[in-house]
Amino acid sequence: MDDKDKLINLDDNSFSSDDEEVIKKPQQQQSLSSLPAINSNEIEASTSQSQPVFEKGTFDNAIDVPPLLDINAEAPEISEDITTQQISSNNLNHNHNHNHVQHDPEPVFHVRSRTSAAQAGNNHQAHIQYESLDYDVCDNTLFQDEQRKRLRDRFSLRTHVIRWIIFILIGIITALIASSIDIIIEELSEIKYKFLKQSVDDNVPMTDRNGDLALPFLWWILLSIVPVAIGATMVTYIEPITAGSGIPQVKSYLNGVKVPRIVRIKTLAVKAIGVITSVVGGLAGGKEGPMIHAGAVVAAGISQGKSTTFIKDFHIFKAFRDDHEKRDFVLGGAAAGVSAAFGAPIGGMLFSLEEAASFWNQNLIWRTLVASIISSFTLNIVLSAYHGLQDFTFTGLFNLGKFDQPLSFEYFELPLFMLLGVTGGLLGAAWNALNMRINKFRKRFVPWKVGKVFEAILVAILGVTMACTMIYFINDCRPLGNDPTIHPVQLFCEDNEYNAVAALWFQTPEATVRALFHDPPGSHKILTLAMFTLVYYVLSCATFGLNVSLGVFIPTALVGAAWGRLVAMLLFYVFPAAQFLHPGKYALIGAAANLGGVLRMTISLSVILMETTGIETSFFFPLIIALISAKWVGDYFNDGIYDTVIEVNNVPMLPWEPLPQYKGLTANEILSKPVVCIKLVDSAHYIYEMLRRCNHNGFPVVDNVVDDRRSEGRVCGIILRSQLIVILLKSLYVENKRFWLPETTIQTFRDVYPRYPSIKSVRPLDRKINYTVDLSTFMNPSPVRVNMHDSVPKIFNIFRALGLRHMLVINNENRIAGIITRRDFIYK
Repeated sequence: MDDKDKLINLDDNSFSSDDEEVIKKPQQQQSLSSLPAINSNEIEASTSQSQPVFEKGTFDNAIDVPPLLDINAEAPEISEDITTQQISSNNLNHNHNHNHVQHDPEPVFHVRSRTSAAQAGNNHQAHIQYESLDYDVCDNTLFQDEQRKRLRDRFSLRTHVIRWIIFILIGIITALIASSIDIIIEELSEIKYKFLKQSVDDNVPMTDRNGDLALPFLWWILLSIVPVAIGATMVTYIEPITAGSGIPQVKSYLNGVKVPRIVRIKTLAVKAIGVITSVVGGLAGGKEGPMIHAGAVVAAGISQGKSTTFIKDFHIFKAFRDDHEKRDFVLGGAAAGVSAAFGAPIGGMLFSLEEAASFWNQNLIWRTLVASIISSFTLNIVLSAYHGLQDFTFTGLFNLGKFDQPLSFEYFELPLFMLLGVTGGLLGAAWNALNMRINKFRKRFVPWKVGKVFEAILVAILGVTMACTMIYFINDCRPLGNDPTIHPVQLFCEDNEYNAVAALWFQTPEATVRALFHDPPGSHKILTLAMFTLVYYVLSCATFGLNVSLGVFIPTALVGAAWGRLVAMLLFYVFPAAQFLHPGKYALIGAAANLGGVLRMTISLSVILMETTGIETSFFFPLIIALISAKWVGDYFNDGIYDTVIEVNNVPMLPWEPLPQYKGLTANEILSKPVVCIKLVDSAHYIYEMLRRCNHNGFPVVDNVVDDRRSEGRVCGIILRSQLIVILLKSLYVENKRFWLPETTIQTFRDVYPRYPSIKSVRPLDRKINYTVDLSTFMNPSPVRVNMHDSVPKIFNIFRALGLRHMLVINNENRIAGIITRRDFIYK
């Protein structure tokens, strides 16, 4: 069966919901109680197309691994999904006071969505449900009234100024949070490694005393597992969404996927504490990646002017309370987080453009750049003052220091840099594949929360054991003064010497990267760097995916810097007369190549490395050659680590281009039908029962309806589930219009954003059962409509460019033919 057949040859009785999917079991069919004024045509699906199946009935993207994000999605609002029930047309009424009019029974529908299909093969797998975000502005009558009012009272100018103020506040607060985290980590790490150095010095066996090195080993384990256990426990039991760096989650959010609890204040608190405990515990990770998530949370919180966690509304920034506005602020927060992490304002803006953003415009470039500059400047002031410096030299958390001499290169080195990039691409692709297998293994065999905490503790113990083994068995003694390490450990070395292996481990990973960049030639043995590269490569791969808050940037850069410096040492061993073999230069190229192989970033990563190290623009060419080579080679084998995490979690991300399987198809071949529709003036009881019995989030509004056959009406707009619930909650009925009409504005709906109430919060209508709702004021009268014969690549470009959640498909008579959501473009 070819791809097209797999995509369009589906069961006629299958559909999938937009945001909440279930697998229908035929033996569980039950009778559905009657709905007044609804015929059998009205219990209909309203969203995405069914999951394509193979000839043997197995799903083509079925995997048996739970999502890595490990989030608890909110349960469906209904206690009994309509798709698992048998529809009985004999009980459906045409009118309360008229005779029953029976219609031909509709087929029984069941859900087989692309996301749920991936989970169908494993009954023990957790069911994760993702919703879409409403990036498309609801251009209804209330919104238009607000726009006209803004023109009269110059509110647009004030809103424009306030938007700039918010971006500045995002930069300042993100930098203050990053500074606090960095200062705490530095202080605790200083205490930890100073104590361990003293313990090693006091327990080294000497001729005049008996020592026992098992004691500092046990102290090291204790000082590692305690903070790691604290951080893993908080992440696992309080906010599982804070695991990892958070970049895949932010990227999904900016693409239009609502990841539960991603921008909560509690998420930020757990993220900050988790990063501190994980880095202090000595895990192979860094604090730079989580800063991007932290910046996104700060942006989402400030821009709304209220806190749903603390139930506090400051009554400011009300105009920005919708998904469209929040998306732009979150993007600025992510850029500010990158700038604070690396001290690279331009790199932060480019990172948002290259890696995070799915929607972009010119005005957003300036606002994002301002947030990045303010973040970097604020952090520079705070950290420089903390370290007692008069000049501003602490531009970011990831401070690699400046090279003593300008880095230069010979043109015959360019092929060598390209080979380093190819090596980084191969190592990065292998790292991503190995990490995915490790995470699949741990998700299958360590499903318990307490097991996840003990797993993090076990990896911490493993790291300490491997580090102690290297320090004990590798004899690498160097003269004091040649290495800038803060805590030189003598161990078995002679007087005025230090152990170079211990110098790599007795400091934070950021300090080790800085040492590999700037240590003078001859600071390490070839065996030392070879073993360190191997150990940290495996250790970082086992660490990423634990239930702790850590980023992958630092360990990836550290591994690359180690093997890059190792390559320079090996070349110098073969060609001792070569003067161009500067070990710091090759450490930088190796770090860039390894980062490119794992992350698959190019432009933003090169700018970040340039801004962080202060290298000359002339060295940009070798960097970009290594990065592009690494990306091309890595892309041949698999995706970058962030995209891999998103794919394993079955997040319905929209790619930049439609997938090849969609070429030659039309909208009629991928749409979902039939569709739940609502009349322009409809019964409140019908709306209430419809919301209670199905869980769709978008409903076409139709008129010219004959005999309540709503699905045959002409399309005049679209209404969202959240809007309908607010209408019912506030009793915005036609019969009492004179009471609510003067006070109802677009702000009525913004006040309950973003945690819209569920239909369970609406009381039964009782005496209001005969009331009606006129949707002409609330619906979006200009939904995006495409003809059923339009090509899929064309409608995909429209759907993605506009950030849509629902796209209506109509026939030549403007009658609803079906509906398309993002899941219809996800071919697995």
